[in-house]
Amino acid sequence: MQKIHAAITAVGGYVPDYVMTNKELETIVDTTDEWITTRTGIKERRILKGEGKGSSDLAVGALEDLFRKRPELKKEDIDLLICATTTPDFQFPATANVITDKFGLVNAFGYDVNAACSGFLFALNTGAQFIETGRYKKVIVVGVDKMSSILNYEDRTTCIIFGDGGGCVLLEPNTEDLGIIDSVLKSDGAGRAHLHQKAGGSVKPATVETVMNREHFVYQEGQTVFKFAVKNMADVAAQIMERNGLTSDNVAWLVPHQANKRIIAATSERMGLPESKVMLNIERYGNTTNGTLPLCLWEYEKQLHKGDNIVLAAFGGGFTWGATYIKWAYDTK
Repeated sequence: MQKIHAAITAVGGYVPDYVMTNKELETIVDTTDEWITTRTGIKERRILKGEGKGSSDLAVGALEDLFRKRPELKKEDIDLLICATTTPDFQFPATANVITDKFGLVNAFGYDVNAACSGFLFALNTGAQFIETGRYKKVIVVGVDKMSSILNYEDRTTCIIFGDGGGCVLLEPNTEDLGIIDSVLKSDGAGRAHLHQKAGGSVKPATVETVMNREHFVYQEGQTVFKFAVKNMADVAAQIMERNGLTSDNVAWLVPHQANKRIIAATSERMGLPESKVMLNIERYGNTTNGTLPLCLWEYEKQLHKGDNIVLAAFGGGFTWGATYIKWAYDTK
């Protein structure tokens, strides 16, 4: 019996129209374009504007893009939608449910996955299980965040890093040994002390005091997070290569989480990959958290070829991190 792999068969992406440059941030917080660019590699990021707009609206934009590319695809054929997000529309219901309603996926059930910046990678592997068991034929995995909704624009160490955006992929069965081949996924809850949102959960519900103290924004200890990310993202990427016989010669692309250009460089160096094999869009979008990996695939889709060996790698708050090896399943028409 042929082994079933979950293959990515379509990609969609969406970023808001509004561009916030480093020059604009100079007028908001004590920073400079040179300071931001030197430390992060970011020049600008997209911000979702408009009353009542949330992560689900970014996801719908990505889905519209995916379905445009696959005109034969019917909304009623989608079995499941998994949404990886750190900025859900609501505490409940799940943003996945909002997305399926807004986009008209009438037969798909859905739920959210929250593993901070590693969420899309975790959700991708979760969705793959439904395909590999033969349970479902069409699963959509969304990675999306409206990070501007939880940023303190008086904190120059965090507000410069993040942007809004998202992407999605369609998973379908493949029996040609193409698709998701292997993954290494890790987490260490002790890392929560260094990167988290202080209030708004069941431990510290929202009060007037928590709002006044600005405890509903991203809190990050930058140097500590940087050190953990450099080591752990590089470690799992190297591990996935070693146990699958991958080398710098036969890996076509590294798809790294777009958190910091120096972290990306450390990971690619550990893998022995030149910059020409590394997907990068951090300069224009910043860190869109769950959106970074699918947005990279979206932007580079036309450069991907059937059979390409691709390694996805991510690191997120919690801490969470991981790497996934994919053999690309199609040539873009």
